[in-house]
Amino acid sequence: MNVLFISPHFPLHFWNFCDRLKRLGVNVLGVGDAPYDSLAPEVRSSVSEYYYVTSLEDYDQVYRAAGYYIGRYGRIDYVESQNEYWLELEARLRTDFNIPSGWKTDELQSVKLKSQMKLGYRRAKVKTARHHLIDQLDEALQFAAKVGYPVIVKPDNGVGASNTWKVGDEAALTNLYHETLARYPARHFILEEFVPGHIETFDGITDARGNILFCAGQVMMATPLAMLQGTGENVSYTQNVQATDLNDIGPRVVQAFGLHNRFFHFEFFRLDHDKKGLGKRGDILGLEVNMRAPGGYIPDKMNYAYNVDVYQIWAEALTLGENRSFPDYHFQRYVTHFGRSEQVDYRHSADEVRAHLGSKLLLEKVPPKSISGGMGAQVFVAWSLSVSELEAQARFILERRDGTNWIV
Repeated sequence: MNVLFISPHFPLHFWNFCDRLKRLGVNVLGVGDAPYDSLAPEVRSSVSEYYYVTSLEDYDQVYRAAGYYIGRYGRIDYVESQNEYWLELEARLRTDFNIPSGWKTDELQSVKLKSQMKLGYRRAKVKTARHHLIDQLDEALQFAAKVGYPVIVKPDNGVGASNTWKVGDEAALTNLYHETLARYPARHFILEEFVPGHIETFDGITDARGNILFCAGQVMMATPLAMLQGTGENVSYTQNVQATDLNDIGPRVVQAFGLHNRFFHFEFFRLDHDKKGLGKRGDILGLEVNMRAPGGYIPDKMNYAYNVDVYQIWAEALTLGENRSFPDYHFQRYVTHFGRSEQVDYRHSADEVRAHLGSKLLLEKVPPKSISGGMGAQVFVAWSLSVSELEAQARFILERRDGTNWIV
């Protein structure tokens, strides 16, 4: 089997996907924009061969890389990256080289456009926030007046919370339309009513028949938009999703989108307050779907929470077909990502945090600047046995010098 893997070196821990494939005898054919000599040893050993391109944005170079690999190894069976940013590149390669596994270019809109994702949620009988595709300003103002301010403006085809705004009144929406959205003539924006809730996820892996081999879920105590617009602090934890209503809702969404041999990351809002036209406190609304592994250190968090290896489960789903096993897994512990900001003067030093967490500290990372806005400038990942315990950990780690703390 030949798997073309785009950007095996970034994000930094994604070499694990390649490593598990290679251990199963797969030819892992890497294409990346980092020179070979700059790759970490674990990245080099995880691929069968690596083709350097000066830019993954230059499709001609990537196309030549795929052509080279086909000439050397034969037909490519899968094109993967597990990165939202490269899903369109994956689809284009599948289209041009007639690779049947995964979405082609003309099939991608249903899982890339936020407005189209809502249709999938609707098929799964999951409610979503009301929305309007922005064209004329007067129509946008009418929609905002109908659902009430604040409203959210974001790209219909976007990654994460980039180019996303929370707009508080008519004047701000008018100014955003004329001064900012005009800079993006080729990008369509979507206007959504504001949802008073926090994000919970349903993440997992399907096999070739669409069976869910593994699933888990995250609770995000700060939304991605709040992180980017605030100090960049982050607290999110792996919860026992099997004990929540998402264990019923999530599989319906998997079926509605027809997922096969995919890692998936579905985002939902859980309402923190009643809102007319949306629902009652505790209700679930569909937010977005992402047809790749969850970002950040979530794959590792899932491993720690369930004592599994999600990289291995995914690799076996691709390679073993009906010979793959259904893993026996059970929730063991809460695993929390605590992201600190460079902008905040904390009461406790990093050494004090390490001492406080002790053996419960699982990972400590300093994410690259390019992604630290959504993760924190310094990350601690720790385990706990209850939500109250992880909240206490959060209060200690994020306590400011003046004693204030945004964790309740």
